Amino acid sequence: MRPRSLAEVVGQEHLLGERGLLPPLLSSGRPPSLILWGPPGCGKTTIARLIATELDRPPVRISAVTSGVREVKEIVARSREERAAGGRATVLFVDEIHRFNKAQQDAFLGPVEDGSIILVGATTENPGFELNSAILSRCRVLVLEPLGEGALAALLERALADAERGVGSAPPPLDAEGKALLVARADGDARALLTDLEWVALGAGRAGLDRVSPAEVTRILSTRPPRHDRAGDQHYDSISALHKSLRGSDVQAGLYWLARMLEGGADPLAIVRRLVRFASEDVGAADPDALRHAVAARDAVHFLGMPEGALALAELVVILATAPKSDRVHRAYSAAVEAVRRTGTLPVPPEVRNAPTGLARALGHGAGYHSPHRDPRGLLVPFLPEELRGERFYEPGELGFEREIAKRITYWEQLRARAREGER
Repeated sequence: MRPRSLAEVVGQEHLLGERGLLPPLLSSGRPPSLILWGPPGCGKTTIARLIATELDRPPVRISAVTSGVREVKEIVARSREERAAGGRATVLFVDEIHRFNKAQQDAFLGPVEDGSIILVGATTENPGFELNSAILSRCRVLVLEPLGEGALAALLERALADAERGVGSAPPPLDAEGKALLVARADGDARALLTDLEWVALGAGRAGLDRVSPAEVTRILSTRPPRHDRAGDQHYDSISALHKSLRGSDVQAGLYWLARMLEGGADPLAIVRRLVRFASEDVGAADPDALRHAVAARDAVHFLGMPEGALALAELVVILATAPKSDRVHRAYSAAVEAVRRTGTLPVPPEVRNAPTGLARALGHGAGYHSPHRDPRGLLVPFLPEELRGERFYEPGELGFEREIAKRITYWEQLRARAREGER
């Protein structure tokens, strides 16, 4: 069912539609090398093949999983020979191009630069991370999106009607709900849709069904987890959505993104690490219990494993989403770090230096220090370097426990003021 022309491709309107980016590039006379970036089953391989057809140039396909630099050099050499004989540059399609390491990718630089090949690379991984900057500077990156329900429904109907390449010779009697379930299960992946349709056609034919309902579709097919990668953009986009949902105090969204990642196979410890950080960064001192809950959830996931540990994470998400929020501690620490970087290694005030030996004491270490447990003058010791005295890194907010912290800071400042009065 792979499309035989760009006109047959459904979806990717931003690239192939009336105002799409790709047709002008192909008709320009000097088509650039391209990197096609998108999720599985969105049409990368199909479009790459059809680019060679549209350009009427010899296509060569390799996979970075099974090929190496030697094969690339052989292809480039043949393309240069053909060009020298009056032919046209080869369109080299490299599937999974991110599988080549950064050094191997350098093999494409010269041939792309001098026009010996037109490189079309396909990848599911973020090119900004996986491809070196020299390749990216020579190629145009085109982003493909997961196929929408309308495009998948059109593909399904096409396969049901096509007797030669689809299942039109013996189409399964899918009802409207069964078709909708197949489209929903595909999750934007045309390959998954057609594979599921093939299984349903086989299952319905063997069972002699005269109607294939959603229940029959579910019986025939195994459950497919939602699309998720454990270390790529899907993971970081999803965990970013979880973090921002909790920051926005949306408990429903927080639970959804947690379930979405866990069902997709995400590492629960990677999730809980982000939630421990969230407890300090976004809840902070507004609710000191949040960090304790986060660490307890981490221990529960370690102890129970999955899937039992999922409930501990769900409980933590509810607690963090509904907790009062404050980033005052985060901002205070950032301000302290900025002061350190701005002022360098300022000397520790003599009063608060360590004085473990007679020599240290003779040098004045600890001189003038008073313990505030026994002497109120201990509150007046210069704890900060002289250049930073008077700096205020932390200012508590008005939410949650920070109101109590504000009272405590005020209390200690009042005691310091009284100690100063007593010294006068």
